[in-house]
Amino acid sequence: MTHASDLVRVKDLSVSYSAAGQSVPAVKHATFSIGAGEVLGVLGESGSGKSTLALSLARMLPAKARYESGAITFRGRDLLQMSEKQLGAVRGAEIAIIWQDPALALNPVMRVGQQIAEVLRAHGSRDRHERVERVQGVLTEVGFQHPSEVASAYPHQLSGGQRQRVGIAQALCCRPSLVIADEPTSKLDSALQVEILALLAKLRALHNMAYLIISHDPAVFAGWADRMLVMYAGEIVEEGSREQVFGHPLHPYSQGLVRLSGAPAGTPRQLLPVITGEPPDLTRLPRGCAFEPRCPERMKVCAASPPASSTPEANRQVSCFKYE
Repeated sequence: MTHASDLVRVKDLSVSYSAAGQSVPAVKHATFSIGAGEVLGVLGESGSGKSTLALSLARMLPAKARYESGAITFRGRDLLQMSEKQLGAVRGAEIAIIWQDPALALNPVMRVGQQIAEVLRAHGSRDRHERVERVQGVLTEVGFQHPSEVASAYPHQLSGGQRQRVGIAQALCCRPSLVIADEPTSKLDSALQVEILALLAKLRALHNMAYLIISHDPAVFAGWADRMLVMYAGEIVEEGSREQVFGHPLHPYSQGLVRLSGAPAGTPRQLLPVITGEPPDLTRLPRGCAFEPRCPERMKVCAASPPASSTPEANRQVSCFKYE
């Protein structure tokens, strides 16, 4: 679903990886949009194609990846047609990434302040004093009470939660229009997860930035995602508002994910809801619906051919034969 005011439009995007001499599909015919200031959540198990989809938007896929088809338009410009020099002006300044593990994303031998200042310098900030002030300002924004001390620290001198705040500061220092956050809380304990998500929501409201949030955990999107994509085996199998997808999921896979997230604390292991079976082998996908081997509602037609995307409700799409 696209609109004239969209910040990002992705149309028919397919991405594959070269592995053991064969082409393995990672994202298949993805079409979606992100509006200015909107939070779009992408939900799915590991291997569903979430991170490939996200990194495609920043053209930061590894060398073994190949864009098979489609277009990615950002502010009217097709990112897939840009040169590396043109992309360098967009990455960090207009499209920024908050990485899953800040311990790996940050340079261990550079002070935190230098690493943030380097992003500012790369995007046109020539005055050193101005960069120092901006670094301290953005560290204050992400919740540090003593930004000068943090700026002079090395990453190993900070806690996991502090490193993630630094990663957020680095991503936001140039005031990008779109922030991609790939599992931004997966390395944190539950209390810190709540703090970081509240911080991201606050910064979004303050600067009207759009977010693309990637997670396997539905709880990450609670209360602040505007729309949701649910991915399985590289395909978007359901799209709708957060209230639609979590309140009344349509696809059997979405229903399973929502049930998993809703199990109350202390539920005995034998009573925990599960999605039976294993995620598919992308090198040997079934002929029909990729979820068919695991689906509790499968029909004969599901094994014969893949379902098309349908629109059973306004502003909602799902790929399932139940709704065709």
